[in-house]
Amino acid sequence: MASDGNLARTGHALSLTSNDVELLESVRSILRIGNRLGHVRGGLGHACHRLQWRDRELYGWLSDIGLTPRKSLTLGPLTVPDEYFADFFRGCIDGDGTILVYTDRHHATRNATYVYERLYLSIVSASRPFVIWLQETIARLTGARGTVYNKAGRNRRPMWTLRYAKRESLRLLPWMYPSPRGAVPAAQAGQGRAVHAPA
Repeated sequence: MASDGNLARTGHALSLTSNDVELLESVRSILRIGNRLGHVRGGLGHACHRLQWRDRELYGWLSDIGLTPRKSLTLGPLTVPDEYFADFFRGCIDGDGTILVYTDRHHATRNATYVYERLYLSIVSASRPFVIWLQETIARLTGARGTVYNKAGRNRRPMWTLRYAKRESLRLLPWMYPSPRGAVPAAQAGQGRAVHAPA
């Protein structure tokens, strides 16, 4: 809800938009929502699925922890307990983040050994307070600091990115995707917006 969800201004209406039908169906099942999925056009014109419903109690709880209508520019720190923060951050990455893995051969023409495996974990938001809160909380819980920078969007509004390079990403991924051996299950890692660039 913090990434792909929306709270309406009136009527205690909520919605969640995603191209992941399985995710939306899971929400329908867990919250026992009878409404069917609808179809909408995303920001880039791509077809997406949307789940819309009304729930006064859930709406009130989401408001109490810090979510607001038209949250894109106003989203700030949320009341998320530390023991659930890794799960919360994983959900944010699934909605507005990227796990990027690629082989960097940019300097291979100089020396054949100058080939590097790159890994970046990042999340984008129009709200700087939200990104700074993520950065500070993750640093407190894991020690990974990351970098925050601004890159204006197509409408010239600021777009804030929190980005972790390879060393810190390797620390965060097992924290986000825990397994008995502490590794990142491939199936789970693929649920985020993983982009594997060509070598």
